[in-house]
Amino acid sequence: MDLFPPDRLPLVPEALLTAHKVNHPADSRFRACARLLQALHREAAGWGIGTYTTAAGRKRKMGHLVGVFDGAAGANFLSPEVHRLARRELAYREPGAMFEEKRLYENLLSSTPLALNLLGPIKLNRDLAEAFVREALPDLAGRVCSVAFEHSPGRGDPNFTDDATAFDGFITLRLEDGRKAFVAIEIKYSESCGEPEPRMRERYDALSASSDLFLDPDDPALRRNPIQQMWRLHMLAQSMIDAGLYDAGAVVVIAPRLNDQVQRAVSQYRAHLAPAATGKAAFVDLPLEDAVAALALAGAPDMARAITTRYVDFGPIHALI
Repeated sequence: MDLFPPDRLPLVPEALLTAHKVNHPADSRFRACARLLQALHREAAGWGIGTYTTAAGRKRKMGHLVGVFDGAAGANFLSPEVHRLARRELAYREPGAMFEEKRLYENLLSSTPLALNLLGPIKLNRDLAEAFVREALPDLAGRVCSVAFEHSPGRGDPNFTDDATAFDGFITLRLEDGRKAFVAIEIKYSESCGEPEPRMRERYDALSASSDLFLDPDDPALRRNPIQQMWRLHMLAQSMIDAGLYDAGAVVVIAPRLNDQVQRAVSQYRAHLAPAATGKAAFVDLPLEDAVAALALAGAPDMARAITTRYVDFGPIHALI
C-alpha cells in the first residue's frame, strides 16, 4: 500500500522546518518542501550553510544556501562539465542578461542552476541536444544550431517587446524541410508566478493584438499575475517569427508537476489562447519530470537521475514526516 499520495506533498511541521533552518512563513506548500529538500541535500553532502542579509541588514543562515567556498567549488551543479559551462556562460552572457551570481552559485533553490543542469549537457553535445528535442518536442525535431541561456533577440528593442523579457533557455534548429525554428524555454522550480509585475507598455498592447495568439488580446487578466510573464514570453516569441528571424517555434514552460501554483497558472493561461495556427508560436507545458525523462531517453541517464534526485524526488521529505 502506498502511504504517500502521489499527487501531493505534505504540510511540513514548523518544528522540522526550523530544525533545518528553512522556516519561511511566506512559502507555499511546494516551496517549503523544495526548500527543505535542498537543505537535506546540503547536509548530506557536508556543504557549509550559507547566509543572506535581511531587509533590516541582519545576517541570517538558511539551510538551502551553501557557503561561499562550496558554492565556488560547484555545489550547485551536478557535474564538473556543467560547472565549467556555468562559469563560461556567466563570463560571456548577453549584454543585459540577468544572471545573479550569488544565487547561481550559492542558492540551491534557484531555477537558474536547474536550467544549466538540465540544458547544459545538451549545449555540450549536439547529438544529445537533437535527441532531446526529438523526445520532448517531436514536431520541432531537426538539426540543432545553438543552445543559449538568458536569451533575448534584443533587450529594449521596439521590434520585439521593448523591454528586458528573456528566455531561460533557447534552442535554435534547422528543421528537415529547411525552416528555421526555435524552442524558447522558461524554467520554474519553486516559484509561484507571483513575481513583481512589470510596467505596462504600449508595445505590449500592440503585440497582444497583432500576434493573433489570444481570444481577447485586451483582457486585463493577461497583464496580471499569475500569467503576465507567460503572455510577455509568448509575445516575444511571436515577434521573432513576425520579424522574419524564424519560421516556427514554441514557448515551453518547464516546472515540477507538484508545483501546483505554476501548473494552475499554465492552465489559466491556456484558456486565453486562440486555436493553434500555422506561423504562430506554440505554447507547451512540459513537466520537469517529462523533460528529465526525455534527457534520459536522449542518452544522458546519469544526469537525468541526478536531476531527479536533486529536484523532484521528495522521498527524503516523506521519510521525515
